[in-house]
Amino acid sequence: MLDVLIIGAGPCGLSTAIECQKRGLSAELIDKHNLVHSIYLYPTHMQFFSTAEMLEIGDVPFALSNDKPYRDEALAYYRRVAEHYQLAITPYEEALSIQKQGDSFIVSTRKRNGTEGTRTARNVVISTGYFDHPNYIGIPGEDLDKVSHYFREAHPYAGMNTVIIGGSNSAVDAAMELVRVGAKVSVVYRGSEISPNIKPWVRPLFEGMVHKGKIALHLESSVTDIQEAQVTISSLSGKEQIIENDFVLALTGFRPDRQLLASSGVKLDEEMEKPRFNPDTMETTVPGLFVAGVIASGRNANEVFIETGRYHGRLIAEHLAGHPAES
Repeated sequence: MLDVLIIGAGPCGLSTAIECQKRGLSAELIDKHNLVHSIYLYPTHMQFFSTAEMLEIGDVPFALSNDKPYRDEALAYYRRVAEHYQLAITPYEEALSIQKQGDSFIVSTRKRNGTEGTRTARNVVISTGYFDHPNYIGIPGEDLDKVSHYFREAHPYAGMNTVIIGGSNSAVDAAMELVRVGAKVSVVYRGSEISPNIKPWVRPLFEGMVHKGKIALHLESSVTDIQEAQVTISSLSGKEQIIENDFVLALTGFRPDRQLLASSGVKLDEEMEKPRFNPDTMETTVPGLFVAGVIASGRNANEVFIETGRYHGRLIAEHLAGHPAES
């Protein structure tokens, strides 16, 4: 009988497996995608806001020549950690349901080739991310092929009229990359100014591009209609503007999927859609079922990052083992 089955092989899931392994608990991970899939979906040339030290797990140093790592460096680091601890990871196996039977859990799964099966464990940790579930705006034309909720790199948009919806770091970074490849960029944001959380070394560069007219910034505005060759932008005052458009990047954030939690019997906070759990152990209202990482957050997925979620596994492992790990 497996001690712990971890659903989700992101940084927080990996950390949980490592902490369990250190305490003599048998642990395996499954993920419906690849290892650290959320980081894989980050923009190709993205640089983290956090330092490498803040992203470390399992006491494995994240050694870099730069203070803040890039996406490809993070991918290489987490692969190295998984190899170092020889973690048992099965990618491309999705958890479909979790049922408690006596003192154990039966987890129904489906692999990429369509094969279905079950896994049995005394305890289950849900450590799924949120990049599979973008926040849709709900406007006409959002389902057109020209609209994407993900930005990978600027090259496909070279020379194109591109509208970016959003005012966070992802929107600002994308806008600046698009300008560099010659795209005509418009940023539409409902706030009165771009997010105060913009990386401090990026903000003046972005504002300089706006001042020089390289980026058209529409504040206190929203996109209300998307068509093949144009979009409609409406301001809070009611003024409408129609501009030519080839592509729309709706960078409006993401949300965790709580369907697996809810179907497993975990009670959720109705207002915040947040699972109820003991913050000292991360155990939910279903005994033996735990949460780790961003899935433990409410509607604001940004309340839990790798930097904080990486410690959830230690709480879980210490609770299950009844003692801290030996040094």
